[in-house]
Amino acid sequence: MLQLQHIWDCIRQHETWLKSPFFPILFSLTVYLSFCLPFVGLDLLSSRVALVRRYKIQEKSQVTLRMMWNCLALSLYNHAIYIFPLSVLHWYWRPITYPVEAPAILEVIWDLASCLLLFDFQYFVWHLLHHRVTWLYRTFHKVHHKHTSTFALTTEYSGAWETLSLGLFAALNPMFLGCHPFTEMLFHVLNMWLSVEDHCGYDLPWATHRLVPFGLYGGALHHDLHHQKFKTNYAPYFTHWDKLFGTLHSE
Repeated sequence: MLQLQHIWDCIRQHETWLKSPFFPILFSLTVYLSFCLPFVGLDLLSSRVALVRRYKIQEKSQVTLRMMWNCLALSLYNHAIYIFPLSVLHWYWRPITYPVEAPAILEVIWDLASCLLLFDFQYFVWHLLHHRVTWLYRTFHKVHHKHTSTFALTTEYSGAWETLSLGLFAALNPMFLGCHPFTEMLFHVLNMWLSVEDHCGYDLPWATHRLVPFGLYGGALHHDLHHQKFKTNYAPYFTHWDKLFGTLHSE
């Protein structure tokens, strides 16, 4: 508790900036691009370094600078045209308050797990519908499936509807579950990392799916296969919903 309190006190020193309408979009972009950057480096090295290529899920796939730029440009466009105006409206209609006390560590762990499991379920249902209903797929989700071989910057390569609807789930869940603002920030960071890792295109020794036992977590292998075969592995993170609905595949 004391350690979290110290961290929370340091964060609250920047409360004026945290309450700015610019904070959500800059926070989102900074975290997202910071997580993408190491994988961008791996993509640039993979064609020349055999050790890097060894960990690529689709070894023969090549990621070009043009492909990276197209993905980045769409992400920046969505943030500027859609996410920023909504952030301003939220800032105007629902001012954020930051409590003095930090949350307890067990409370943070419980709330993070709850947010992640709830988002995983929401995404699974959304994703399943947007594949099973042809009109939804062609109108909204097809953009994200342009690349059958994923790389980190494809994480946010999606249209306005997909960006906003999935972003809404992530934004509302901590509020719905009554999470502390500190936990809410941690959830957004964790959710962003797991999303980027899902799309990174690498099966690294320290990947999350290798750390979580009993095949409970799908990870990059799980999601890359979805981009190859389309009609399998709909859950973003965990495997239980795909197992339950018979849509889980490993090859």
